[in-house]
Amino acid sequence: MSKIVIALGGNALGNTPTEQKKAVEVTAKSIVDLAEENELIISHGNGPQVGMINLAMDMYLQARDDMDGMPFAECGAMSQGYIGYHLQNAIENELSKRNLDKMVISIISEVLVDKDDKAFENPSKPIGSFYSLEESQQIAQKYGFTFKEDAGRGYRRVVPSPRPVDILQKRAIKDLYNAGALVIAGGGGGIPVVKEEGKLRGVDAVIDKDFTAAKLASLVGADLLIILTAVDKVAIHFGQENEEWISKMSVAEAEKYLADGEFKEGSMKPKIEAALSFVNAKDGNKVLITSLDKAIDGLKGLTGTYIG
Repeated sequence: MSKIVIALGGNALGNTPTEQKKAVEVTAKSIVDLAEENELIISHGNGPQVGMINLAMDMYLQARDDMDGMPFAECGAMSQGYIGYHLQNAIENELSKRNLDKMVISIISEVLVDKDDKAFENPSKPIGSFYSLEESQQIAQKYGFTFKEDAGRGYRRVVPSPRPVDILQKRAIKDLYNAGALVIAGGGGGIPVVKEEGKLRGVDAVIDKDFTAAKLASLVGADLLIILTAVDKVAIHFGQENEEWISKMSVAEAEKYLADGEFKEGSMKPKIEAALSFVNAKDGNKVLITSLDKAIDGLKGLTGTYIG
């Protein structure tokens, strides 16, 4: 059996709790297909979900002048909890349907980041709702948040997006993984924490889930990282007349495509960068980038983009 870490993209989850329950039923089928012959750890995004939680907290706080703001790390923890619950419930049901005896467990995961990461100097990840300039200035003054104008649609709070340094629950994750459990961990990139004066403290930040999945794959000694997205393969010259879909990509080729600006920020670029971080961590590491419903075909070499 291969040891695989999967990074689920947002298309595998819904934008609301109702949508998500339906979406994860479909997602669970593909996951259990993979789990029948491989040992899996599943990581996932949380963009719409953490935004919804943050918005709900914002709306509540606007009606209460006597309440402190809800820290974003806590919003991330809430999203990990309910996404993990939906995923493990759907996977358990699918395993039961196939008469497969496998433990499924979600782990609330804290991810250590460097408090001196340069990302903290330039918050760039938009979260929560849109505000007018006046509203954003009032909130910024009250809570110390940073706001930026977002494509003419208003002002949104932005938070840093530092790189993961370590996953604090790695021993428990690895022990469960090696015992044959299907583990859900590092959800939403993990809850970002820094260490100061010997103590851990949650920070307002969002860690890219693909980088966390790559770090997780390295820490548990996985053979393969699968980054699942909306397309079956990676393309260069995307959307142009000379568009080209790539089946295999060496490290040198991936680095050149990045340098040439082939991949967009917030889309394929962080996936390629995360893939390289895993491939370069140890000889023999490989990454497959493909869509959820083509993951099995990707493992057979019939589709997808392999890096490494």
